[in-house]
Amino acid sequence: MTSSLEKPALLLYTQTEGYRHKSMRQGIAAVKRLGIEHGFAVKASENREDFHGDNLKCFQAVCFLNTSGNILDTQGRTNFEAFVESGGGFAGVHAACDTGYDWPWYETLVGAYFKRHPRGIHPAMVHIENAQHPSTRGLPKHWFRFDEWYDFRKNPREIDGIRVLAVLDEATYYGGRMGADHPIIWCHERTGGRAWYTGLGHTQQCFRNPQYLLHLLGGLKYVLGQEACF
Repeated sequence: MTSSLEKPALLLYTQTEGYRHKSMRQGIAAVKRLGIEHGFAVKASENREDFHGDNLKCFQAVCFLNTSGNILDTQGRTNFEAFVESGGGFAGVHAACDTGYDWPWYETLVGAYFKRHPRGIHPAMVHIENAQHPSTRGLPKHWFRFDEWYDFRKNPREIDGIRVLAVLDEATYYGGRMGADHPIIWCHERTGGRAWYTGLGHTQQCFRNPQYLLHLLGGLKYVLGQEACF
């Protein structure tokens, strides 16, 4: 994947056709700041035209930040599939799994669709299962966080090629229904390019938290190709 820019470039897509997170403004600002500080360009967009024509050739990766609903038209979906299958990266943050329910290819990319969550924000423990990935490296092995905790329609661990990086401990909060094995962060290279998903990222406070920003930065650098495969 080549770019017309001198440094790696990320398309940060934040279109919503369903629920819109109150933290969107903070999330966009945080990703832009990470780009400035760590050497990658960021274009924030809610314009489907950015997925038309040759526009995606300007980027190494696309991040769906708290997207929801059917955010791309048929041509945009076709172009995005070609982008990833030719080596482009994808990062999905939190509600990215609440996107494109009628798009089977996207389910393969994001790894699992949203099913439910308990009402409200809850403290819970995230257990890091693989600390070698850029998005989990340097985090506490047992990472205590406040967030909105998703259940998924399937366990991504059952899908060939997906590497689970961290699991959510349902014994530490009320309302989880996936059981003892509840993946919450994972990655894969099943669709041609690198893909990474994190279930964390609901609150405004997330995007001011140094550990969360370290986690997000690692995921973005992984899909941009700035970090070696682990």
